[in-house]
This record gives sequence, C-alpha cells and structure tokens, in this order.
Amino acid sequence: MLEFINEETVWLKLQNESGPILLYGMGNGADMIIERLNEFGIEYNDVFASDEFVRGHSFHGKKVLKYSEAEEKYGRFTALMTFAVKDNATIEKVWQMSRKHNFYSLTVPVAGEGLFTREFVEENEEKFDRVYSMLADDKSRQTYINLINFKISGKLDYLLPCFSEKSEVYTNILKLGEKEIIADLGAYNGDTVEEFLSFTNGKAEKIVALEPDRKNFAKLERNTSHLHFVEAKNCAAYKENTFLNFKKSAGRQSKISDDGEKIQAITVDSLTDEKITLLKMDIEGSELDAIKGAENTIKAHKPKLYICAYHRNEDMFSIPLAINEIRPDYKFYFRQHKYIPAWESNFYCV
Repeated sequence: MLEFINEETVWLKLQNESGPILLYGMGNGADMIIERLNEFGIEYNDVFASDEFVRGHSFHGKKVLKYSEAEEKYGRFTALMTFAVKDNATIEKVWQMSRKHNFYSLTVPVAGEGLFTREFVEENEEKFDRVYSMLADDKSRQTYINLINFKISGKLDYLLPCFSEKSEVYTNILKLGEKEIIADLGAYNGDTVEEFLSFTNGKAEKIVALEPDRKNFAKLERNTSHLHFVEAKNCAAYKENTFLNFKKSAGRQSKISDDGEKIQAITVDSLTDEKITLLKMDIEGSELDAIKGAENTIKAHKPKLYICAYHRNEDMFSIPLAINEIRPDYKFYFRQHKYIPAWESNFYCV
C-alpha cells in the first residue's frame, strides 16, 4: 500500500519552512497545535482569523490579525488551520484560501499519543495493508488512501474530493428499516437518533442511547422525550461493567480519562436481551474497549456496525482488525463525511 502514499510528514516539512508561518484560528485546537509545534522546534509568526471574527482579540500574547491584515503584512504565507468546520460556506472559504497560500490542516489525535506521520504508517504497514485488502469497494479503498495522505501531509487536496453524503451510507450500505433495534453509543444530544429516524420514516423498534456527559444527557432526554421507543442511559460503553473516571469537555469531546467524575460504564453485551440490529459507536477514543464489550453481541447477531475511526491514530487499522477477529464474514466500507480536519471518518460493516 505504501506505493500509494505520496507525501512526507507535514511537521518535518514545516521545520524547513523559510517563510512566515501563521496560525489560522484560536482556542483549544490552536493550543494543541502550538504544543506540537514546540516539540518540533517550529516557530509561528502570527495568528489570524476571518475578518468578521476579529474584535481586538489577542492569543498567546499576539494580536489576532484579520485575514486581510495578514495578507497585507506578509503577502504569501504558510497557514496552519487550527479549528474544525463542516459547513459548506466555510469549507469553500478555506479551500479558496488554500489556493493562495501554503495551507495545512494539521491532525492531532483526540485520544492517545503521538502523531499520524509517514513514519507511523511505515511502522504499521502490514496492518494498514490488511485493512486495505478487507475493504469492500473502490470508493472505500480510494477514501482510505486519500485519508492517509491527508493525515500525513495536511493538504486539503486529498480530503475534500473524498467527502461522502450520509444518505449514501444509510441507503446503500446500512439499509435501515422501520424495525431496527439500535444501540447508539455516544448519543450526544440525540442528533444521531434524529439522523437514524430520518431514514426510517421516523420509526424504530427500539433505540438504546448511551451518553455519559450529564449536560449532554439532559439534552438527549429532552430531545427524545416524545419518542416512546428511545431508552436513554446516562453511562458510558466499555469492555466491562464498572465505574470509570470521566473528563467533561465542551460539546462532544468529553471522554474517559485518568481523572474526572465517576460514571457508570457498561458493556453492549449487557445492554439489552433483544437482538441489536445496528450498533453505532462515537465515543472519543474508547471504541476498541467498547468492541471488546460487544464481542458476544457481534459474534451471535452480526449487527450492522457504524464505528468512528478518527479519535486515535491507530483507529484506522485497530478497529476493523478487532471486528474481523470476532467475525471474519463482515464486509467493510470506509467513508469520510464533510469535515475539516478528517473527523467523521467511519467504518460501516454489514
């Protein structure tokens, strides 16, 4: 598979960058990027944001420039995108910016250690090769190669062409019906429940929705209270029934951690006596543990699987290989949905 990997590691390339380097965006994402730049001894010159968002901000002691001010000051520069986006208007704006400047969207894992580099791919070449050979269609294989090249290089030229619509997945791969029994792990505020039902005429036999974050769970309960077939549980999915530390964060990024408040964690195998027909996991890096806790369910019932593969560097091979070990008769599809950076990279298994 390495013959398809055309790029060098962006972090090493930035070490040799002679022109100005600017951060595009502020906040937690920028903090994570700065930490990694420091590790590589890479200095950045300034911070900028879209003109309409700049209101006299400063970040890490630097005045935040408007994009127009950054162009006036530096002309052509290297821009490092530090935030996530999925709306069409901003994606188009970012794409146009990338045509004028050296532009990189850097991948820093949500969970785990290290970075997704060419060296990481070479070290795990045999595992990547195995997964590539398991993929069921040309679109999955091309998307897989594109995503690897994007994560290594940070270049949008690889990411944007492989965006897929969720409707294609639900209609052609998962083929949801009105009698589904769904386990929604990482249900957040009920958005995926709504998404499922938009493809089942608003019907389901049962949906068990797990959300460990208390604030998100309150929204989940409120947003699904009118659906008699939804059972919401304020707990995490894990490899065993236990209690775990849970670190709260803004939005979806709350996760199991070494510190935080104690929460209940349960296995999928103990979730329900009914035959689960669709098992969805978006649980911030705990997917592999949850798969271990779903081994009996997967082995006995072979539910359709929708599993996120972008929280840890190794997710792109460890998740499908773990599933294949339990049931080698699954067909594996890989899709990237609209997001910069490459969030919403998912394996769909049937």
